[in-house]
Amino acid sequence: MSSQTPSFFCGTSDIPVIYKTIGNVIDETIERFPDNPALVVSHQNVRWTYREYLERVDQLATGLIALGVKVGDRVGMWGPNSAEWALVQLATARIGAILVCINPAYRVNELEYALNKVGCRVVVTAEFFKTSQYLDMLQTLAPELDHCVPGRLRAEKLPLLEIIIRLGSGKTPGMLNFSEVCRLGNRPEYDQLDALQSTLSPDDPVSILFTSGTTGHPKGATLTHYNALNNGLIHASAMGLCSDDRVCIPVPLYHCMGMILGNLGCLTTGSAAVYPNDAFDPGITLKTLQEEQCTAVHGVPTMFVTMLDHPAFSEYDLSKLRTGVMAGAPCPIEIMRHVIDDMNMKDVLIGYGLTESTCSNHITHMQDPLEKRVETVGRAMPWTQAKIIDEEGQVVPCGVPGEICVRGYGVMQSYWDDPTKTAETVDAAGWLHSGDTGSMDRDGYVRIVGRLKDMIIRGGENIYPREIEEFLYTHPKISEVQVFGVANKKLGEEVCAWIQLHDGEALTEQDVIDFCRDKITYFKIPKYIRFVTEYPMTVTGKIQKNKMRELMANELCTEDLG
Repeated sequence: MSSQTPSFFCGTSDIPVIYKTIGNVIDETIERFPDNPALVVSHQNVRWTYREYLERVDQLATGLIALGVKVGDRVGMWGPNSAEWALVQLATARIGAILVCINPAYRVNELEYALNKVGCRVVVTAEFFKTSQYLDMLQTLAPELDHCVPGRLRAEKLPLLEIIIRLGSGKTPGMLNFSEVCRLGNRPEYDQLDALQSTLSPDDPVSILFTSGTTGHPKGATLTHYNALNNGLIHASAMGLCSDDRVCIPVPLYHCMGMILGNLGCLTTGSAAVYPNDAFDPGITLKTLQEEQCTAVHGVPTMFVTMLDHPAFSEYDLSKLRTGVMAGAPCPIEIMRHVIDDMNMKDVLIGYGLTESTCSNHITHMQDPLEKRVETVGRAMPWTQAKIIDEEGQVVPCGVPGEICVRGYGVMQSYWDDPTKTAETVDAAGWLHSGDTGSMDRDGYVRIVGRLKDMIIRGGENIYPREIEEFLYTHPKISEVQVFGVANKKLGEEVCAWIQLHDGEALTEQDVIDFCRDKITYFKIPKYIRFVTEYPMTVTGKIQKNKMRELMANELCTEDLG
């Protein structure tokens, strides 16, 4: 093959995409697997078969219909992982409403922006989560709740919000209780629900997920039934899931990895979804993996790192585990090896993608050589095209880094009510521009170099943080490392590394520099090294390098002033 082979690949499969709504697939799954375990929520003592699951989904769906919720209405879900979260996801899909996934960590200003940006008519909310008092924040934004009829809110700051449904048994002025809404549906509402199943389209929007941009307001990626179902199905197929599998989902449901790769992947195959807790806890997740005999577990790399580092890790029986998807952030090679060897996940897959591409657009396969599964994010998923382009938009030859672009069934419908931002991200030919830098080999496998904006330019040299991170991971005392650039007047940027050590280990900055010397190019050796016990993270477990840059900039500025 010529060295100028273009960086383009199109995934294929014997499994076709499906053109159905989520409601259609729910009906089919219930018919095929009525008595199979469907949902296990350990912290709520919930254990439902698919038949019981559907009954509860339809109770909520008809309750929403009785409240006047219509096709296209936006219904926000605000809270941590729970059985109710799953019911809201499927019930809104059944009636043609659009689920709005609200970050459990949002505070008042972020909540106000999100609800108004997409025009939420309904919000289903938990009482609280960690330090977030959800009911108090809603009452702060809508003091009119104190004297309004439940379901008829008219709030100055939230002009389109009418209905707030709270979880739990307590009573809050102006709000309905989840359990009472589930009792509102009668025969007319059930008849209406049945009729809707033949009128809704797979191309209808089904969910809005806010992207966690580092600048400006988050954007609402709008996904359709077609986007979501097929991404869930293709992930499940890649893992070889079937109705005997039990999939542990410790990732947040408000994120596409939990609700699509997790919930819908299980729904399309009749496998069981298992939630170990309301939020990720390594010990509780390990306990659940053992007690529920889970065969798969999904997570971001930091979740696997903390499970592997758990002091009681060796005491848990993970012999039933075989697969799962690690995605959401680049996976260090050493971590991948430990997951395969120590967690018994011989068939674990690496996924890569964006919310805008309905979770993953690239994935490794069980049949791939180990080298490909630990050093790349695989190839474009079935029915997805991928290319690598330069700054002028031209496809680069294989092996040359550039921006990763994808096109296919998974590309979002749009950013909600934001045609300008949509056009900046999805071009006229339908290509989604990821903002990520990678290179493709001649077989279509992609290696992630980093974010375009994360590239460090030091004295005219382009430095990719991922390369330095992978090297530092080979040090036996280093548990985790994050590399990023900090401003430098002379060179433009310098390399900075934040390092976490394994428990009981010790290193000095000079030790790290000596380890790097003569093994990596001199300008890649970190100028600034900090040993930390934790990283600033989003709720989904993504490490926030932008915040790390800010903290280092403040620290270095203070040192200069001193």
